[in-house]
Amino acid sequence: MQLDKKFEKLFLNVSCRAALSSFYLVGKKDKLAADKAAVDTMRSELNKIDMKGKIVIGEGELDEAPMLYIGENVGTNKGPELDIAVDPLEGTNFAANNLPGALSVISVAEKKNLFNAPETYMNKISANISQKDVIDLDFSVKKNIDNLAQYKNKKAEDLTVCILDRSRHNEIINDLKKLKVKLKLISDGDVSGALLVTDQKYKVDMFLGIGGGPEGVLAASALDAYNCFFQGKFIFDSDKDKLRAKKMGIDDLEKKYEINEIVSGDSIFCATGITSGDLVSGIEIKNNEFISETLITHKSSGLKKTIKIKQKI
Repeated sequence: MQLDKKFEKLFLNVSCRAALSSFYLVGKKDKLAADKAAVDTMRSELNKIDMKGKIVIGEGELDEAPMLYIGENVGTNKGPELDIAVDPLEGTNFAANNLPGALSVISVAEKKNLFNAPETYMNKISANISQKDVIDLDFSVKKNIDNLAQYKNKKAEDLTVCILDRSRHNEIINDLKKLKVKLKLISDGDVSGALLVTDQKYKVDMFLGIGGGPEGVLAASALDAYNCFFQGKFIFDSDKDKLRAKKMGIDDLEKKYEINEIVSGDSIFCATGITSGDLVSGIEIKNNEFISETLITHKSSGLKKTIKIKQKI
């Protein structure tokens, strides 16, 4: 089954409107208010769409998120059953401090076609390759770099790897430095980080490291449309995390997930810029109109491009 093309415009509008609401709070040093503005608007816009939508990745569980919580039903309750993953404000610190790279992100698939990811960390790796066994989470950093360099017909020192600048990655970063690989260190925003492999213009060959599990599923939705490689493995450190995973139907806590296990079938993905970053430009307001830029993909229709649109506020 394929998602109707009409949903492209509808979900594009959802992420654009959520981005606009958050934009008004950019630089105000209040990440909770910026996030709430995006959440409120995204929920309101989703409820206007003719669908039986269910949030499978959201702001958390019911006891910790009053809106867009995991399991919440959205839409008019007419139309197709859809699973929806949202990150209304990806990069709360970026928005609060007026830094580059804040996004409003949404991914949609048919019911049971989007992985219901727990709110935990995920070890992940992505690259713009379609062939298996070139890179893998189980390979050493050196093997991944050697294989990717050979695959791309490049020297290791000509490869660029994007990774979150965290102490947990010190060993990986040191290994990459020894191999003379170029590094792109990011402070937050690992949805956009993973997506920088999609196009040569971003000059990133591989993304890897530990980031958010829900963000991994969102990124996988777009990477799937680009026919990129992605692998993810959830990290369950506490008994609480393990219990939550079991409740979500995850039996093998050590499983390494391929992209088609995270996003099966058709999907639509939208990431709208709030503040300008590597992936897309941020919101601009002129008179009573706003200009937004969104990376949008729709696997079955072959849509994968950056769209700039002007709308009334």
